[in-house]
Amino acid sequence: MTIFKQELRSQKISICIWSFSIGLLFAVCVLMYPDMKSQMNGVNEMFSSMGNFTQAFGMDQLNFGTLIGFYTVEGGNILGIGGAFFAAITAITALMKEEKERTAEFLMTHPVSRKRVVTEKLISVFVEIILLNLIVFLCALVSIFAIKESIEFKPLILLHVAYLLMQFEIAGICFCISAFLRKTGVGIGIGIAAVFYFLNIVANISDDAKVLKYITPFGYTEGSDIINELSLKTEYLIPGMIFMVIGIVIAYIHYSVKDLQ
Repeated sequence: MTIFKQELRSQKISICIWSFSIGLLFAVCVLMYPDMKSQMNGVNEMFSSMGNFTQAFGMDQLNFGTLIGFYTVEGGNILGIGGAFFAAITAITALMKEEKERTAEFLMTHPVSRKRVVTEKLISVFVEIILLNLIVFLCALVSIFAIKESIEFKPLILLHVAYLLMQFEIAGICFCISAFLRKTGVGIGIGIAAVFYFLNIVANISDDAKVLKYITPFGYTEGSDIINELSLKTEYLIPGMIFMVIGIVIAYIHYSVKDLQ
């Protein structure tokens, strides 16, 4: 697992920066809740009259007067966008950087197969995503205990699991694209994550665009659905996991025959 360990060592600063940045923002949002709790009834009324805007972010089905409702909207958007960008950047640079940094020739002179290279890099991507989510979750728990507010842990855990799976899906798709790239791909990865995010907004606003929920991984991270139903939308989750697996399989196939420069 030499390649795996090297990948983690090379990414440790990035993991720390992303994890603690998202985690601290999460904690700040939770710590603000006690001061804002008395104003939440007015906020609920304000959002209920904003039509498509509240539907776009699923705020029409959440109660901001509860910690879990406040947590879902404020913290969910932070982890949703930040986690998606981290997963996309980490995965799309995983295979590409060997050619970009001109280390492919050195790597391939060692007695390792290309499939092993892909496997260890893929494992490192998933482990990095898991580490980020664990750190963010711990920051969230510490802040919840600090304000001494009660919260339902089942929807809380389901919410974090949904975002973890969403990041896995984006990583699988971007990992596939990474196998085809040679120079740069960070912009492409961020663009893919951003497009998925806005597709979910469009699907929330328009009933005619609901089919987009089967395409975007944000479809099964809708906080209002998770809290109200205490489950993940499997009709959106299953296609997402299929997309992830297809992306990984294509990455294996293409990288195994790719002409490395």
